[in-house]
Amino acid sequence: MAMNNKEVLLISNYFPPEKGAAPNRMHTLAVNLNRANYNVHVVCPMPNYPKGAIFKEFKGSIYKKEVEAAGTIHRLWLWPSNSSNKFVRLLSMLSFSMSLSFFFLFKRSPKKIFIQYSPVFVGFTAVFWTWLLGKKRILNVSDLWPLAGLEMGLLHKGAYYSVLEWMEHFCYKKSHLVVGQSEEILTHVKARCNTAPFLYRNIPDFNPPSFMETSLEKPITLVYAGLLGIAQGLTEICSKIQLPDDVELHIYGAGPETDKISKINKKNIVYHGEIDRTELHKTLQQYDLAFIPLTNRIYGSVPSKLFEYTRLGLAVIYFAGGEGGKLVETHQLGWNIPVSDFDALQAFISELSIEKLKALKKEEVQKKAVKAFNFQKQFNNFVKALESL
Repeated sequence: MAMNNKEVLLISNYFPPEKGAAPNRMHTLAVNLNRANYNVHVVCPMPNYPKGAIFKEFKGSIYKKEVEAAGTIHRLWLWPSNSSNKFVRLLSMLSFSMSLSFFFLFKRSPKKIFIQYSPVFVGFTAVFWTWLLGKKRILNVSDLWPLAGLEMGLLHKGAYYSVLEWMEHFCYKKSHLVVGQSEEILTHVKARCNTAPFLYRNIPDFNPPSFMETSLEKPITLVYAGLLGIAQGLTEICSKIQLPDDVELHIYGAGPETDKISKINKKNIVYHGEIDRTELHKTLQQYDLAFIPLTNRIYGSVPSKLFEYTRLGLAVIYFAGGEGGKLVETHQLGWNIPVSDFDALQAFISELSIEKLKALKKEEVQKKAVKAFNFQKQFNNFVKALESL
């Protein structure tokens, strides 16, 4: 790599052609840094998410280099897995950490390194090597691991948890800037180190669509699009909640719970599989309301679906708790239902009506979202912070 001052390396465990919030976020950042005249390099594993298998066109590769709109992409080998077994998942993360170590040992890298923290081992490996090499480290914290794992019941306090916590604190302390996706994340980080904080929400970068005037009619259609994982709890919701005859739930996406969701036998719950993001944006506009669930309130988490759905003009039924619920209420983007309160969710859905929908018209929801969450303004402030390092 030829070095210059406007050069940056992004390290992420997720990157397109993988789908989902994490790959989209990193790709959007890389593309916009490129537009801001940065020479961008991205280091990521061979595409494997969310199915835990290397994508067909990348099979058999140990290293692959590509040049595209997001910059120069360096794809490294890993042993993929989406197993629910903690030990197997750990081996998969360690395999990419090993490839990352070789990358730093044998390739020159820029002075400024943007590191996606989470998974912990990948973030720690990147911070450790860039600290040894004397780089400027920007740590992007989108989830508070290991705390999120504890709150979801995936981790338990003990020796392993203590090691993860030590690694987490090492990453915070050894960074020059901590970029957090929520105020809660930054509060958590500030309590543990003096590193400069920067709020950078998962605001998508696409032109908000315009609407045709349509009259609201029944059935009322709800939509969920995204990862079908344990944290989202859609299988449990679909089994516990009874939808009225004039309300439908449409589900798009893939993940560990795909098989269970595809087998749900309820006439007004429809699983559509996974579709491309551009096509998904067009498809979502035909629905009345978006649904954002989490099994438990996860401290620090603000699902990026909130910013994406509302930019498309969809009011949300927010069933995930925390800071995201406050944003929904503050900016009047939908309804905030207490997380895990199935009785409250059932009552809300049972009482859904055309009159309720009329209170939050699509154009109004979109206008509020566009005003409250401005990607370009946030990105310009981030570039200033990056250049000041």
